[in-house]
Parts: sequence; C-alpha cells; structure tokens
Amino acid sequence: MTLLLAAVGAVVTALIELTVTQYLRIGTAQPHPVLVIGVIVAIAVGLEAGLAWAFVGGIALDVLAQRPLGSTAFALLLCVGGASILARSLVRLRPIVPIFAVLVLSIVYSMILFAAFGALGSPPPVADPLLMVLPGAVYDAVLAALIGPLTVAVHDRRIEQERVDW
Repeated sequence: MTLLLAAVGAVVTALIELTVTQYLRIGTAQPHPVLVIGVIVAIAVGLEAGLAWAFVGGIALDVLAQRPLGSTAFALLLCVGGASILARSLVRLRPIVPIFAVLVLSIVYSMILFAAFGALGSPPPVADPLLMVLPGAVYDAVLAALIGPLTVAVHDRRIEQERVDW
C-alpha cells in the first residue's frame, strides 16, 4: 500500500465517520472507523502506512468536525504507534492482534481525546469517562473482528516470500 493510497483512504474514511456512523449508533456506542482501519493498516501493512493513515485521517477529522487542530491526529498517531508495537511483539498471533489492539487502543484513543478536549476547551460533564467510552470500544473491537483477520491474512498472502533459489 503506498502512502498516497493510505492518505486518500483516510480522508474517505474520515468523511464516512463524520456522516454515516451517526446512523450506525447502538445505544451510546458509535464506531470510530478511522481508528479501527488505521490500527489494522499499521498491523497488516506496516508502521509507515499506519502513520500516514493516522496523520491524514486525524487532520481531516479535525478540520471537518471543527475540533482543535491536531488533537485527533495526535491521539491517532499514538494509537497507531501502540498497534505497531503490539504487532511486533505478538508476531505469531498476527491474525487476531487487530481485535485485541483495537479494544485496548480505542479506550486509549477516547481517553486521550477526552483529556485533550478538556485541556483545550470545556470537557463534557461526565461522572465516569471510562464507562462512557467502553461501549464504543466494544463496537470498535467487533468491527476489527470483522475486518482485521481477513485483511492481515490477505496481505500476508500477497507479499512475496523470500526463498533460496537452487
């Protein structure tokens, strides 16, 4: 995957996140497709493509949703970096790493955004922010369970294996 393709995909996914996902809500849970696909890209393709996805997708979300510029990009970059670390440390479990990584990193992403928005403006009045973000993290993990293992398997199958020529 070239970096240009990652950037274009991130912008399209950011547009989908801001327009379509509000209709895909289940209770208080709303998916974060830019985060989910960014983590999957970082695990399946590599860190460079994941960082391009996170930066461009975060800036697109900040500009289109009129958030403080760079706050979402910062949170996405940290999460994609964490996904890359998880992918390198759990090489044998590569097909199921996206599910676990998205579950954990979705909570981290939401808490970073909660802290950033609280520092840069007025935070929403919430008694326990962790209980507020947990349904969204489970929703994101379900999306990662549907998309992640297939993406990792397809990418691993397509890369050329290095063999010794006899």
